[in-house]
Amino acid sequence: MTEKEKRDRGLLYDPAVLMPELLRCKDLCFDYNQLRPSDLEGQRALIRRLLGQTGQSFHIQAPFWCDYGYNIRIGESFYANHNCVMLDAAPITFGDHVFIGPDCGFYTAGHPLNAEERAQGLEYARPIVVGDHVWFGGGVRVMPGVTIGSHVVIGAGAVVNRDIPDHTMAGGVPAASIRRI
Repeated sequence: MTEKEKRDRGLLYDPAVLMPELLRCKDLCFDYNQLRPSDLEGQRALIRRLLGQTGQSFHIQAPFWCDYGYNIRIGESFYANHNCVMLDAAPITFGDHVFIGPDCGFYTAGHPLNAEERAQGLEYARPIVVGDHVWFGGGVRVMPGVTIGSHVVIGAGAVVNRDIPDHTMAGGVPAASIRRI
């Protein structure tokens, strides 16, 4: 089994083997982040090259960084504010009408608790799924394997390390349900 197959199955894998894919993506992110803010057409074209799937209506403010790009799918009316980071070793899927505040991170990659495995540079990846009509306040961090339902608000600074159900306002560290909406 290849390292990429291990990664895609959620097993421990060696990310160093995938460095050419990672570097290709980082180069595209660099190019994107160097575009003039007024070059909206150039931005849209580059994001479409970078990401696995986009809707018709989207905007991602620079700077934006991801690891592979092809594992990211965004729905219609997607907006990400400045300094969004998506570590997409596993798929990251966003529904329609998702709004992401500044300085947010979506991290599918994790590292083993076993120190020897960690010292070998091994990691694992778990997908992140976000429903429709979701708003992330500034500074939110979403951890590997989390599913966030539809019609959800995640408060600023939250660390989401478990699933959040539909129609929920959540916040805190770790994020917990505050109330139904």
